[in-house]
Amino acid sequence: MKKGGTVFFCQSCGYESAKWSGQCPACRQWNTFAEEPAAPRVKNGAAVRKRSGGLKNGPVSLKEVASGDGERLSTGMGELDQVLGGGLVPGSLVLVGGDPGIGKSTLLLQVCRNLSVTLSGVLYISGEESLQQIRLRASRIGEFQDTLKLMCETNLADIEEVMLREKPVVAVIDSIQTMYQEDISSAPGSVSQVREATGVLLRLAKEQGITILIVGHVTKEGTVAGPRVLEHMVDTVLYFEGDRHASYRILRGVKNRFGSTNEIGVFEMQEDGLKEVANPSEYMLSGRPEGASGSVVACTMEGTRPMLLEVQALVCRTNFGLPRRTAAGIDCNRVNLLLAVLEKRLNLPFSSYDAYVNIAGGLRLSEPAMDLALVLALISSYRDVPVSGRTIVFGEVGLSGEVRAVSMAQQRVQEAKKLGFTRVLLPRSSMEQVKNISGIEILGVAAVKDALRFIG
Repeated sequence: MKKGGTVFFCQSCGYESAKWSGQCPACRQWNTFAEEPAAPRVKNGAAVRKRSGGLKNGPVSLKEVASGDGERLSTGMGELDQVLGGGLVPGSLVLVGGDPGIGKSTLLLQVCRNLSVTLSGVLYISGEESLQQIRLRASRIGEFQDTLKLMCETNLADIEEVMLREKPVVAVIDSIQTMYQEDISSAPGSVSQVREATGVLLRLAKEQGITILIVGHVTKEGTVAGPRVLEHMVDTVLYFEGDRHASYRILRGVKNRFGSTNEIGVFEMQEDGLKEVANPSEYMLSGRPEGASGSVVACTMEGTRPMLLEVQALVCRTNFGLPRRTAAGIDCNRVNLLLAVLEKRLNLPFSSYDAYVNIAGGLRLSEPAMDLALVLALISSYRDVPVSGRTIVFGEVGLSGEVRAVSMAQQRVQEAKKLGFTRVLLPRSSMEQVKNISGIEILGVAAVKDALRFIG
């Protein structure tokens, strides 16, 4: 390729091509190629590699590898440690993504503050803020130890030199889209710059044993900006979710080589930073109306954590030939499916009614266990008869109107009892999972028509 030419990179997988193509031949995605300046080539195509005394690492036996059990670093935030699988693993590379203003930088600055109490080497590198701006944000959070070092730099060569000299235990890069290498002519944030910068940080983390957390911006589609290969290179990918105008935030792990990807952490944004929400169920149910039709409390599982929340439905007669269907927090196609089941199996004329569904609190759910609560909320609003406020509901609804079993019924019932609920409506086939729980009425239903008597 000629010097000063351009190449095309796939923004999904990082595939490199000499010409534009509508579909990437590697990942088969459409319209993902972006044109960028070509990186300088080495003569004869040979890569230059510095060697000092031969290879640094050779093959070893599995028995010679030391176990890493018990070596995790606690971040000082229980919710974050739970998502990470018990804490930070030394030498790991963690990517934290989220919408602008959601609280990524605030969370990582708080983590640095907590770690600097027990560790002597914590480095926070920002490419987006000046030292004075970081100081202003830090003054909001609280007092910091002198062991926390700050640095404002975007040149990756300088950052690598500082890390090799200082040898921090934990380093934060905010953000990966602002980092650049001088030998790559494309702009910071481009596919080639992000890919190469992540490769350098990955090598530093593994060779030096430095735990590195990097911030990644999110595109309008909700994915981390840059090539998809960025997520493949890192050890852990965490996403910050939630409405930036609301007070709560949810941290969800979508990839974790050292733990489960089913856990979530719940935080509340306050004036002095992010605070952990120890009881998300109580938080989500705050302000729930009493005696209102179309309101049902359901129980969903986020990883191994049961969470109670309110399902709201509003059904009213349509003024048009085609009824409206609006859903917030749940798949609208799932709502249409359940409305069809009710019309077919219970002869309810929902084809003449508009239906609006909302998951209170702004959560977005996809678990089938919400079906039964959603069905009862729709019927309650249609009849304008409330469901008891001391009842929680969960169960999957099939196309024949049957109520099917769901997982972890025992944990769901225990969560309901802890918050003072007196009755649980669940699939009959799940009752055998619920054992040795007293003080709460457990009612099993086999079909949707069996659950109608509990409305009112």
